[in-house]
Amino acid sequence: MQHFIASHGVLAVFLLMALESACIPIPSEVIMLMGGALAAGAIEGSHPSLVLVIVAGVVGNVVGSYVAWGVGRYGGPAVIRRFGRYVFLREHDLDKAERWFERRGAVSVLVGRLLPVIRTFISLPAGIAAMPPLRFGVYTTLGCIPWTAVLGIAGYAVGDHWEKIANAFHGPSYIIAGIVAVILIVLAARHVKRRRASTAAEPVAADTTDAPISDRMA
Repeated sequence: MQHFIASHGVLAVFLLMALESACIPIPSEVIMLMGGALAAGAIEGSHPSLVLVIVAGVVGNVVGSYVAWGVGRYGGPAVIRRFGRYVFLREHDLDKAERWFERRGAVSVLVGRLLPVIRTFISLPAGIAAMPPLRFGVYTTLGCIPWTAVLGIAGYAVGDHWEKIANAFHGPSYIIAGIVAVILIVLAARHVKRRRASTAAEPVAADTTDAPISDRMA
């Protein structure tokens, strides 16, 4: 993989991140950390800008995610389970992603991008559940940007030591995911509270409007 990224730079980052998001289990930690190290000049080969490396990673993530979403949407669980083994898709990984999606709904596409295993396979249950493509794309992009950017910047900062960071990054990824999950839960709770308050106020407003003018002026 190092030779491929060193030889093809941004294109290699794009292709590998697309494959990872299309359920080919290539670790994004290694791809983006290596891409960041390449941008820093720590790996022999072309030296693209860090911004281009991050953009290539995000776009690759989104493209690959749509491929997986399409397989789930139009192929269904039977096709995935029948042919998944040919791309190293293990059934218990798919089951884990499906349970995650069922418990958390559409927001799981956003949060799931920060979790090992889940982020690789979350697009499949989203497709099976016929999640609208536009919403899926927005949530996928928002989830991919922080993960991809953090990895790329980390690779750029550590340079030659990117492999050590890759091996140690699983712990921090859970911490980041936990923080994001807490923020999303708080925001969701506030949104639900506002909607309930708005719904409860609507009949009162209607009754006031329908009352006689003399009553409303009293």
